[in-house]
Amino acid sequence: MSENAETMHDVVIIGAGPAGGTAAIYAARARLKTLLIDKAKLGGSLAVAPKIANFPSVTTPVSGAELARTIKQQALDFGAEYLQAPVLGVDLSQDTKRVFTGEGVLLGKAVIIATGAMGRGDRVPGEEQRVGRGVSYCATCDGAFYDGQVVAVVGNSEEAVDDALLLTKFAAKVHLVAPPPKLWVSDEVRQALAADPKIEMLADTKLVEIRGDAQVREIVVGAPEGGTRTLAVDGVFIYLAGNKPVTDFLGGTLELTENGCIRVDRAMATAIPGVFAAGDVRCTEFRQAITAAADGAIAAISADRYVNRRESFRPSR
Repeated sequence: MSENAETMHDVVIIGAGPAGGTAAIYAARARLKTLLIDKAKLGGSLAVAPKIANFPSVTTPVSGAELARTIKQQALDFGAEYLQAPVLGVDLSQDTKRVFTGEGVLLGKAVIIATGAMGRGDRVPGEEQRVGRGVSYCATCDGAFYDGQVVAVVGNSEEAVDDALLLTKFAAKVHLVAPPPKLWVSDEVRQALAADPKIEMLADTKLVEIRGDAQVREIVVGAPEGGTRTLAVDGVFIYLAGNKPVTDFLGGTLELTENGCIRVDRAMATAIPGVFAAGDVRCTEFRQAITAAADGAIAAISADRYVNRRESFRPSR
């Protein structure tokens, strides 16, 4: 991965849900050079909410995806940059923070972590021992390794479907295993999915087991009508969501609670200077879009204070 001066930002925000998006609005409006990163076009649990009616200024119910898109666009309008890429790791030990992605090494004076709490705890049988041996969580990273082969994508989010479509550039066939209740995608993406001859859609179906030797050789899925079906595959890309804080990319660099949440103070600051966390990743008592947005605003104001070496908050409106 490359590193150059052009990737230096005042603040790098990881996660584009309501916390990360709001942090980007406040940071960019404060004239900080701001980068917002997310592995999906619309990240976080907000993007899969069917209807939002209790967010201030939303007088007509909208989908969570629409609200998330509006928040992100507002940040971009204020001058924030956006990068869709998975974060593979971080180095937060120096004054210049490093965020490792498939697009290169990004540099920031401050980092705000807003990755939410949709991480998975339990793995399916056969998954953990074959990570990197046919089990992957990133088509952008690993898709080219499956040229001419058969793969499965497991998930019902827009990220899962987008990556299934991406994999058709390489794989001979893509099984899309979509658990209930439905695909959380736009009509445009749904039409692209239906039109692609390489994709076999397995709706209302769940991943039961991953089998093989050292490598993935097949998966077992649960059929809608009961029973199971075995599919021969060379790789499986998993995009299932849970309710655990998404912190695996941190590699133990930050102190976590016993529940895996990031510890912060009232200013959303972690124990590492210049590193902040906001939203569900810190396991707040109330998991609401508005409380996550408030966290993001506080984290951005704190990052501004840190970057500009101010001892107290600057009054703003």
